[in-house]
Amino acid sequence: MHRGLIISIMQAIFSCVFYFASVSLYQGILMVAYSTAYTMLPVFSLVVDRDVTAENALTYPELYKELGKGRSLSFKTFCIWVLISIYQGSVIMYGALVAFDNDFIHIVSISFSALIVTELIMVAMTVHTWHWAMLVAQGLSLGLYAASLLILDKFFDRQFVLSWTFITK
Repeated sequence: MHRGLIISIMQAIFSCVFYFASVSLYQGILMVAYSTAYTMLPVFSLVVDRDVTAENALTYPELYKELGKGRSLSFKTFCIWVLISIYQGSVIMYGALVAFDNDFIHIVSISFSALIVTELIMVAMTVHTWHWAMLVAQGLSLGLYAASLLILDKFFDRQFVLSWTFITK
């Protein structure tokens, strides 16, 4: 939920700042790559996360009694995730707008890079017990994105991406 909501918040802010123009912040291939190649593996790798050992889970079944009641996915939890997404999307988008150099492609590069890094950090923060598959998923996603910065010339200015200006922004 967080992945889709944060990018929607960023698009809404982008549209508001540019006089409600119906211009997409990220073009088709970036949207598809965001939801599949760049962020899917780390989110999917959370399946191997364990907060208790299998032995403790069988010994103390009351640990998972709350899950049966559906309280872990409550209205409060939903509101917390929405507020986190609004905050992060706002900070990323307004930060990119402050740092941009009068060139739209730089807004895309800065905000999209911040978005990918934020998502990878959010996945890392939810992990209880690290597994090698999680590290591989995070590394592959980050490596694939770094390669995309160099390959996708139509969406990213290679000279800008390789400069210290991009790294500092």
